[in-house]
Amino acid sequence: MHLLVALDDSEPGWAALEFACTEHPDDEITVVHAVDPTDSGYGEVAHLGPDVLLERQREAAEELLAAAEDRGAEYGCEFETEAIVGQPSDAIVDYAASNDVDRIVVGSHGRTGFSRVLLGSVAERIARQAPVPVTIVR
Repeated sequence: MHLLVALDDSEPGWAALEFACTEHPDDEITVVHAVDPTDSGYGEVAHLGPDVLLERQREAAEELLAAAEDRGAEYGCEFETEAIVGQPSDAIVDYAASNDVDRIVVGSHGRTGFSRVLLGSVAERIARQAPVPVTIVR
C-alpha cells in the first residue's frame, strides 16, 4: 500500500506522520508539504515580491521535510518527501490522483463551530475530494 502523509508544521500534522510510521511501517510512504503561494503575511508579497516569497516558502518546506525525515528515523521509518505547490487540499488530492496513492493520512485541528466555518478544514476538503480513502488523525 502507498500512503500519502500530508504534513504541516502542527501537532496534528506530526501525529499523522507518527500514525503512518507506527501503523504502516512496511508500507510505501510519501510525505508531502503543500506550499501555498497565496498564503503570505501582511505585506510580504508587496515587500518581497511573489518570487522571493515563494522561494522562502519552499525553503521552509524543505526544512520541515528534513525534520520529518529525522522524526521518522526515530520510529525506524523511511519515506520519500516532496514539497508541492498549490492550495493545500487541492494539491494533495491532485498528487494522490497522479501518483498511485492508496490512502491519504492527514492531521486535523479538530475545530468546531464558527472557527471551522470561518477557517474551513483542509482535512475535510481532502476527505470530500480524494479519490482514495482518507485517515484523519487528531
